[in-house]
Amino acid sequence: MIFRIPQRHVFPDPEKADASGLLGVGGDLDPERVMLAYRSGIFPWYSEGQPILWWSPDPRTVLFLDELHVGRSLAKTMRKGRYRVTFDTAFSEVIEACATIERPGQEGTWITDEMRSSYLVLHAEGHAHSVECWEGDRLVGGVYGVACGQLFSGESMFALAPDASKVAFVTLVKELHQRAFQLIDCQVETEHLARFGARPISRVTFLEHLERMDLKSSKNKGAWSLS
Repeated sequence: MIFRIPQRHVFPDPEKADASGLLGVGGDLDPERVMLAYRSGIFPWYSEGQPILWWSPDPRTVLFLDELHVGRSLAKTMRKGRYRVTFDTAFSEVIEACATIERPGQEGTWITDEMRSSYLVLHAEGHAHSVECWEGDRLVGGVYGVACGQLFSGESMFALAPDASKVAFVTLVKELHQRAFQLIDCQVETEHLARFGARPISRVTFLEHLERMDLKSSKNKGAWSLS
């Protein structure tokens, strides 16, 4: 069943999503609504020219932080310190790169202007965070997402140099572990994330994890730096 999302900030039961995972259409990307969506196990995902679409897929791909797998080659790259890594110093540049970089087999982007504007506000409010990889003064990779208490909802990553997005992602996972997060919501399965240990779980199991987690703590609100 697909619901029309009302103007007030409420969502239907995510378990009522249709077989594709689509739950609702409409509403807006007001930052409060977006945060409520993440806490409810729902996320926005749509393309330019479409209405806002809200999803709760089954299964749901997640990475439990203690299941992170780092391959030997990547571990060697990180030990050598090829890239300088920072947090929350170039959020707008990271989301811009994620939206505009060409990806094999993908036309256009789901990171619309409306999405960018909303997540820039979330970043200014201390909810959305980025990890950046630099070669000198050049931004060559990064990842961004949204923190909700002990849940981190990953959104997108990019790389303009070998392993740059991987270094950013592993650095993010290690930082989340230090900050007592429990898991990363990767949303949908990809080979890239599976190599790190991300795996699908049922929607009901994912929602049960959310019920047991603190999703409203402000402990991790604000700009981050490496621990």
